[in-house]
Amino acid sequence: MFQRLALIGIGLIGSSIALRARKEGLAEHIAVQSRRAETVATARHLGLGDSYTTDPAEAVEGADLVILCVPVGAVGALTEAIAPHLAPGATVSDVGSVKSAVVAEMAPRLPENVHFVPSHPIAGTEHSGPEAGFAELFEGRWCVLTPPPGTDAQAVEKLSEFWRRLGSSVEVMEPHHHDMVLAITSHVPHLIAYNIVGTAAHLAEVTESEVMKFAAGGFRDFTRIAASDPVMWRDIFLNNREAVLEMLGRFNEDLTALQRAIRWGDGETLFNLFTRTRSIRRGIIEAGQETADPDFGRHKKS
Repeated sequence: MFQRLALIGIGLIGSSIALRARKEGLAEHIAVQSRRAETVATARHLGLGDSYTTDPAEAVEGADLVILCVPVGAVGALTEAIAPHLAPGATVSDVGSVKSAVVAEMAPRLPENVHFVPSHPIAGTEHSGPEAGFAELFEGRWCVLTPPPGTDAQAVEKLSEFWRRLGSSVEVMEPHHHDMVLAITSHVPHLIAYNIVGTAAHLAEVTESEVMKFAAGGFRDFTRIAASDPVMWRDIFLNNREAVLEMLGRFNEDLTALQRAIRWGDGETLFNLFTRTRSIRRGIIEAGQETADPDFGRHKKS
């Protein structure tokens, strides 16, 4: 599909793109870039690309598809660094979990002769780094594209097809709407997980209790989420603050109602809520976005 694919950043997402693109034959040449020489060396050892560099400008020379696979807070400076070196007609994209901020940071810095098609593959694990990537990461997952108004339709369709060949289902969405949806489905749940795990850790320190030793399955699932890349998630919350704060406000209102129900012994309210949420879980499984297997299919290694 592309002559030269430049991956700026080669962590979990970048390395998974590289592996699947190689497997599917989607690019003649894959250029890998990372700011740290050690990461570039690891990517070379893993055979993730055809050329390797710490210089983003060098990586994008002659590329017809450039994907920034870096934390949201880094896209502005990187766009400025690569802009003078982008080939006319190239498609430039990213993989950030926030889209309004990405559009605001990248669009003004890009030359008019390239196609800007932001993207967000809704896939990941708690692991990071080039060693964490695997070719099946995007299989059966959604990738949301948020092209600004006036973006070339053929460029959008070609990038859509690229993500479909990586294994994703593709949806096109307006950036602000994307940020509101992801705030409640991803960002606020991560914030809650970070907070619960932090509270438990503090409780264990203060009371010398055995919170960690006797952690039940629910808490273990929170720790998996809370083990995610701290740089990436710091940038997500700082760059999607309005949507996150709005959803947190609504969450707090619902939490207050739950507190009231527990305080006054209102079992009917609790039962009705738990029944509704159980049906949502079933809907997610039926949509193919999760498995009903024990431990969510994440079995212990023997």
